[in-house]
Amino acid sequence: MNQNLLIAKVENKPGVLNRVASLFRRRNFNIESLNVGHSETPDVSRMTIAMDASQVDVKLVEANLYKLVNVIDVQDVSNHPNITRDLALIKVTANAEQRAEIANLVQLFRAKVVDVAAGSVIVEVTGTLDKVEALINLLRPMGVKEIVRTGQIAMLRGDGIGTRHTPGANGNKQSNNKEEERK
Repeated sequence: MNQNLLIAKVENKPGVLNRVASLFRRRNFNIESLNVGHSETPDVSRMTIAMDASQVDVKLVEANLYKLVNVIDVQDVSNHPNITRDLALIKVTANAEQRAEIANLVQLFRAKVVDVAAGSVIVEVTGTLDKVEALINLLRPMGVKEIVRTGQIAMLRGDGIGTRHTPGANGNKQSNNKEEERK
């Protein structure tokens, strides 16, 4: 699947995530993954939004995000050199004999076993979507009981910045100063 990756910096205030999710719902945009966390700046959160590129024009999504007061900046990092990671915890059925086989497989993926119980093990893997999917597919025949994933996070390589489309490019008059817009 071809994906668009957006990084949005937003004010760290109650209700911001709900407003962003509501925008996607209202516009009928599907989110493949959404990850939100603190950033290097106090009071600013960073969202990584992954969307199916065949479903919606990323410029339209950006223009709609810029309409939200709490959105500070939006970058399209899809076509720029970037690092993306996904984290998964996978609980696999395992008796004493299967643990060694699972441990060897996990080692090949630079993953690790983080919990061992009488009838199962929990594996932690971090990497690209392809790497995480490949490990899950190899563990499935052993009996995957449960999977939890974080969704993608992304950062541009080096000093690069993603594509920024002009706020208001959708025909709406918008100020260049976000502080003016909030007043």
